[in-house]
Formats: sequence, C-alpha cells, structure tokens
Amino acid sequence: MTNEETVLGKSKRDKKVSLTKTTKKGLEVKQNLIGELRKCVDTYKRLFIFSFTNVRNNRLKDIRNAWKHSRIFFGKNKVMMVALGRSPTDEYKDNLHQVSKHLRGEVGLLFTSRTKDEVLDWFSKFKESDFARAGNKATLTVGLDMGPLEQFPHSMEPQLRQLGLPTALKKGVVTLISDYEVCKEGDVLTPEQARILKLFGYKMADFKVTIRSVWHAETGDFEQLVEGTKDSAEGMEEEEKDDDESEED
Repeated sequence: MTNEETVLGKSKRDKKVSLTKTTKKGLEVKQNLIGELRKCVDTYKRLFIFSFTNVRNNRLKDIRNAWKHSRIFFGKNKVMMVALGRSPTDEYKDNLHQVSKHLRGEVGLLFTSRTKDEVLDWFSKFKESDFARAGNKATLTVGLDMGPLEQFPHSMEPQLRQLGLPTALKKGVVTLISDYEVCKEGDVLTPEQARILKLFGYKMADFKVTIRSVWHAETGDFEQLVEGTKDSAEGMEEEEKDDDESEED
C-alpha cells in the first residue's frame, strides 16, 4: 500500500470515528442536562410545570430575562423524566415521579424559590397578542373593502396579488379592485391568509404561559393546579422522535 492509499484509508476511518464522537457528545449533553436538573432540585424550593400557546422565541427570552433568579428548562421530556425519575423506585426525590407523569407535549420546567402565589400572579399577567401563523384558527371574520391601499408602496402590488388579493395599480396607487374576504371565524389559516392578516395588522394569536402544577422541595408535595394537559399518547408519540438536541436556559 502506498503512502497515498494509507492516508486515504485513515481518512475513511476518521469519518467513522467522527460519527462515534458525535454520538458520545450527544450522550454527554444529556448527562450534563440530567446533572443540571438534579442540581436545581437540590437548590430551589419549588418546581413548576408550565405549558405555552403560540410560542415565540422573543417572548421566551422575555420570560428568561424576568426570571434570571430562577432556572427555566425547555428540553427533551424523556431526558427530564430520567433526571427526575419515572417511578417511586427511581425518583431523585420524593414524589418527583409525579412531575415526570405530566411531562407530555410542549411543556417546560421552572425551578424557583419564589412562592406559588408570586409565580401564579406573574404568569397570569404575562399575555401578549401576536400575529397568527399558518395552522392557527381565525378568531374573527376579516373582509377588505375595495378601494386604495395607500399604506402599501406600489412595489408591493405584485406581492399582494400573489397572495390572492385582487389588486392593481391605479395612478401608481395599490388598489383593491373588489371586496375580498380574507378569512372566516374558525378557519384554519393558510400561509397566504396568515401573511395577509399580518400585513393588515390583524393579531389573532395570544402568547401565554399556563402554570399546570408545582412540586414543593421541602415537603415533597405535588399539586396539580390545572387539569387537561395535552393528551399523553400524543406526547409520547412526539417524544419517540427525540434526537440528541436539547434546549435549556
């Protein structure tokens, strides 16, 4: 074998080793997350489970900034369940398996030493309107009257027409040449409808966080505060798709 062949051979083997290292790195990330979660269990007085609707990254950043004195985890439910324990025999602290039972669907964990009343009060007030996305339901019927749309520059007319609006340029002004119904209340919005609603300033989505339950470190008591978490079968189906990624504050 020539030197060149030897180098090529090593190069191919290196690619296999790289894949192995990636797997180990993913395992290390999970192990670190488990360690961080357990450290938080030992540090903070309470652990809250929360769910959220119409999530936006900028809204989550607002929450993180407001709760810097605490710890917030968004991650893989299965990994968090391993950290806390799935049953009384393997739970990290008393009754933490009750927390794991409710880690289904899109939920997060808030570790804090703030009181339950403080947490519930703050999150009950944290609600912001936002633009709906495709797949959201329309909360009202929206119709546009024919006539000039002077809020849009003439250069946007082709884009509006592509979205399905009956527009034309009249004396350089974007004009709706006939009445147009964007959506009816209850419609599942298409990408085009969602875009039109945003362009015209209609907000139909509310970002909010719901505190669903709390675990008290000092007593081990678990309280279910809100019934009706996402269907557990749906949650488990989603968890089966988990990969090595995790997101954590």
